[in-house]
Amino acid sequence: MLNRDAIRSGAFLESFNFLPPEILWTQARIDQSLADTMAARPADEDVWVFAYGSLMWNPLSRFDLSVSATLHGWHRSFCIRLMAGRGTPQCPGRMLALEPGGHTQGVALRLDAAARDEELRILWTREMLTGAYKPTWTTVTLVTGETQHALAFVANGCPRQYEADSSPSTVARQIAEAQGPLGTNAEYVLRLRQALADRALTDAYIEEVAQALGRFETQG
Repeated sequence: MLNRDAIRSGAFLESFNFLPPEILWTQARIDQSLADTMAARPADEDVWVFAYGSLMWNPLSRFDLSVSATLHGWHRSFCIRLMAGRGTPQCPGRMLALEPGGHTQGVALRLDAAARDEELRILWTREMLTGAYKPTWTTVTLVTGETQHALAFVANGCPRQYEADSSPSTVARQIAEAQGPLGTNAEYVLRLRQALADRALTDAYIEEVAQALGRFETQG
């Protein structure tokens, strides 16, 4: 179950122990990734996280400010093979990441400084479950015009999980069939589409994937 208690107790990681050990990260490895990333943190007082997927509607970690923002130089891509959560090893779906090029509209989330360590550990355990992402310090432009350094979880290109073909027609076919304990892969796309609409943000790629999913449902 994806919630704060499951992450803090260790139950979240244990629920994915069916994954091959070369894919599933241990808590120690996740914690080391967090420590390494924070050691490279820009010299700013606040820690911001750029949300572009499920962090937009279900962040779990607690933030004291959320602001619509744009990340330049990266675009959304369903380029990660999804074998847990909303997919299985037998019927994998696709997980969203960021790849170089273009821009992404999303939400900048500012961590509460008083609870920063705990909230970062919850975030890392959730996002770095399989090491499919590379936590990266970026610069985002807030809707106010201000810029901030922010963490973004981008695709790391790991060959065990990376899928080069992330075109809407290809990923929609896989997403339409995939589901797991957290729900269907298609639900993720539709929730993201709604989260973007709720903030009056746009992403042509997500819209194309959602429309392709609709065509598969009609054919079914």
